[in-house]
Amino acid sequence: MRKERWVLTWRARFCLALVLLAAAFLVVRFIYPFLAITDRVPGQYLVVEGWIPPETLTNAVAEFRWGDYQAIVTSGTVVRGHLNMPTDETVTYANWAASDLRKLGVPEDLIHAAPCFQDRRDRTFNSAVAVKEWLADHHLPVSSIDVMTVGPHARRSRLLYQEAFGDKVKVGVIAIPSPDYNTKRWWRYSEGVRDVLSEAIAYVYAKFFFWPSLEDEEPPAVK
Repeated sequence: MRKERWVLTWRARFCLALVLLAAAFLVVRFIYPFLAITDRVPGQYLVVEGWIPPETLTNAVAEFRWGDYQAIVTSGTVVRGHLNMPTDETVTYANWAASDLRKLGVPEDLIHAAPCFQDRRDRTFNSAVAVKEWLADHHLPVSSIDVMTVGPHARRSRLLYQEAFGDKVKVGVIAIPSPDYNTKRWWRYSEGVRDVLSEAIAYVYAKFFFWPSLEDEEPPAVK
């Protein structure tokens, strides 16, 4: 007994291959600019994500001097497993970045650290909440901020900061090129492939599957 089955002709297979190649080219060509977006508001405050490489903080200094910002607020969770971290202290990326910015010449009274101690999950969102709460605790009204981060993390940072601050605050974002690879040829570097693909997946999760849930535990005191 003969059975019929549907198969693609060689022309159809050729056209499908062309479509897949074109799609792959478009992804490689446009995914990095899509993720590593720079879109200033401009903001009242420049929020610097404290985990970014220390050598990129010179960009934050230049941005602060160029822009019309009232102050820099550094964000970040607890530093864990770092060789230079004192074992008897609770150290955060927010405090580290603030210290480095002071060393780069930014006046001390214009730099404020807003550390986050909710670091078990959703670190970017919880860091954004910590910044919002710090501003509120210090009675600093805010209508706009610019968030500075590295490369393809930018679009997700803006999304999560906007989620944390709500619709009444405009959130801009500034993407610093990663020092680990050539951003125009990111697919030629293992660091670039890992960075871009992981951020693409994380952005999809944050965009479509993330629902904020703040934990009710008290943060530990900074020693």
